[in-house]
Amino acid sequence: MDLSPKQIVYRLDKYIIGQDEAKKAVAIALRNRYRRAQLPTEVREEITPKNIIMKGPTGVGKTEIARRLAKLVKAPFVKVEATKYTEVGYVGKDVEGMIRDLAECAYRLVKAEKEEEVKSRATSAAEKRIVRVLADAKKEERGETAKEVFEANLLDGLRSGAYDNFTIEMEVIDAPQQPMELMPGGAAISIGSIFGDMFPQKKKKRRLTVREAFQIALAEESEKLVDEDAIKSEALYRAENDGIVFIDEIDKIAGKGNRNGADVSREGVQRDILPIVEGSTVVTKYGPIKTDFILFIAAGAFHVAAIEDLIPELQGRFPVSVELHSLTKEDFVRILTETENSLVFQYSKLLAVDNIDLQFDKGAIERIAEVAVDMNLTSEDIGARRLHTVMEYLLEDISFNAGGDYPMFTLHIDRKYVDEHLRKLTGDRNLKKYIL
Repeated sequence: MDLSPKQIVYRLDKYIIGQDEAKKAVAIALRNRYRRAQLPTEVREEITPKNIIMKGPTGVGKTEIARRLAKLVKAPFVKVEATKYTEVGYVGKDVEGMIRDLAECAYRLVKAEKEEEVKSRATSAAEKRIVRVLADAKKEERGETAKEVFEANLLDGLRSGAYDNFTIEMEVIDAPQQPMELMPGGAAISIGSIFGDMFPQKKKKRRLTVREAFQIALAEESEKLVDEDAIKSEALYRAENDGIVFIDEIDKIAGKGNRNGADVSREGVQRDILPIVEGSTVVTKYGPIKTDFILFIAAGAFHVAAIEDLIPELQGRFPVSVELHSLTKEDFVRILTETENSLVFQYSKLLAVDNIDLQFDKGAIERIAEVAVDMNLTSEDIGARRLHTVMEYLLEDISFNAGGDYPMFTLHIDRKYVDEHLRKLTGDRNLKKYIL
């Protein structure tokens, strides 16, 4: 997608409030990918992504910035926790697993796109298949009606949903889950698929509703129309050139000077991650992937350790460092009112199902923001996630009592309502400062 850095930041602003420095850094990194793609091959091979490391407390938007960035350009994206990996020789996860996860994500992404391209043809084929089964099931209802007219009527009924809950018996492909074996080098191979292509696929009859049968038929027809080899090839290319790997909690493996107990493996994990970030080839079940041009974004709170506590070689592979700041009352107000699909919007839609029209006034929004900030200051600072706690407490009574066949009811949430329903929450916070 050809977006300028300013356009990228504008798109990110719809979902993340503040943190302009971090948005600017990722926008430049994304634009540089587009610029690199326009260059001749010999020049392109020399230009590698400038990886980013984000420092800031939890809940301020580190993961969300990376996730929204990937979604913006439909890039393969994986988020991994650095703490789940251990040094080679210890029991735990192999760092190459993050690249295999990226390959899996790229494969699913490309497959979904290819299936969307053939959806109209696959839908038509699936409809014909279901109509044939329906015609057999309802043959006694046909009477004197011509076959073409009878099937056309069945097709109309199928499309309108008239037969959704009608049960039919249909032959489907029998594809039992095959165990996966991890081969040397990390490639996952399905034992059942080694000789699978040499024999015809097994089929079995199943009793299904028409709705279920149609979804299965659609998936099978889509499978026939897409080129599996082309999907794998495209997935590998996307993972190598567009992939984004987000390594969270990287500060937890920055144990410089710590050599006791479990901490002995921290520096080892950094050294295992280093070749992945530097550029190496990882074997996946879809083929080998070069990591040279994957964009790595690392993040951590760095409350105890500092970025400088990472080994110098790893620091050098993350040349762009940005700091994200704790959220203020004004940030919380904007999160509740300006972001797309904000919490206020979500709860309004949820309770509208039970005929409750939620109306928040300006004073209520400001008071919710004040409570969230106060709770973050007096206990753990969990950023915007604190709003989930506050909103759940605030709407607990109405959410519990809603339901049933009631007429539409408008509930005005004002500052007084917030104070009354969050008294327990704010009271507990106020007493905490007196506890030693």
